[in-house]
Amino acid sequence: MTAGTTSATTSKGLLGISGRSPGVAVAGAIVVIMAVIYLVGGKDQGLVTQSVVSGLLLGGVYALISVGLTLIFGVLGIVNFAQGAMLTMAMYVVYALSTAGLPVYLATIIAVPLMFVFGMIVQAALLTKLTVSGSHDGPLLVTLGLSLLIINVLLMIFGGRPQSVAAPVDGSLSILGAVASWPRVIAFVGAALVAFALTAVLKRTPLGLSIRAVASNSEGAKLVGVDIGRVYALTFGIGAACVAVAGGLMTPFTSLTPSVGEQFTILAFVIVVLGGLGSVVGAVVGGLVIGLVQTVGALYLPGTGSLILVFAVFILVLFLKPEGLYGARR
Repeated sequence: MTAGTTSATTSKGLLGISGRSPGVAVAGAIVVIMAVIYLVGGKDQGLVTQSVVSGLLLGGVYALISVGLTLIFGVLGIVNFAQGAMLTMAMYVVYALSTAGLPVYLATIIAVPLMFVFGMIVQAALLTKLTVSGSHDGPLLVTLGLSLLIINVLLMIFGGRPQSVAAPVDGSLSILGAVASWPRVIAFVGAALVAFALTAVLKRTPLGLSIRAVASNSEGAKLVGVDIGRVYALTFGIGAACVAVAGGLMTPFTSLTPSVGEQFTILAFVIVVLGGLGSVVGAVVGGLVIGLVQTVGALYLPGTGSLILVFAVFILVLFLKPEGLYGARR
């Protein structure tokens, strides 16, 4: 295999970029469905618009949580059951720093390197030997145990009473007649910027080339001088940093409890599998799709009923395209 072929393969596998990208088909399907809902859905058009805007804003944050999860899977082959717990941990770090007097977004900036280092330590201390040896059950159990440990430590320190952080920016923005609070808009913009920055790092930097090479063929990467252990640690650290950004951006409009991240864990797994295991682009698209399905679906199936639609879409996509929207066939 030539160097050019290897580069193309790693780009398609991890970034989810290929000559037959389903992006146009996905966008077309969404446009058709939304047109049907607007024209014959039987709901007030202003209410539908509000749900669409809310869904996109929520989907952007979902995407950022899922990007870290899919990156870890794509490189390490680990399904990280501690992703939701690390999200909770990041939110409580931001909460503690905010309580100490720091603005919430400054606290988020500080939380990112802290979670990055935490992720690297977890990978280096707990997962490296299991990952290198090719163990599949070991990492699952370790991350599940880590999740339980984080939740219970947070419960011991902060207690089970819900906590909150005051929004640093008041007011709302009008988008196509819909109302969006500034903290949610900032969260969406921040998530989009991080996703674009991460994609640029993966495509255009030596670190990104190393990550994509390891994701494609770890043994081959090792033979050409890539430090596999270092790439594994950095990748897990980047995944933890992504949830730190998501957690900090969500803190102003989320009630904090030690188990708050668990509700996002299942959705993140759905998004990752929907978009394609290991695909960053797939995680972004999947997050936006699930956000839309959840909020627009709530118009017709209130409460937890919208989750039925989420899983229905998930099953339908897997039935029609088992590898996910942007996943490579295995």
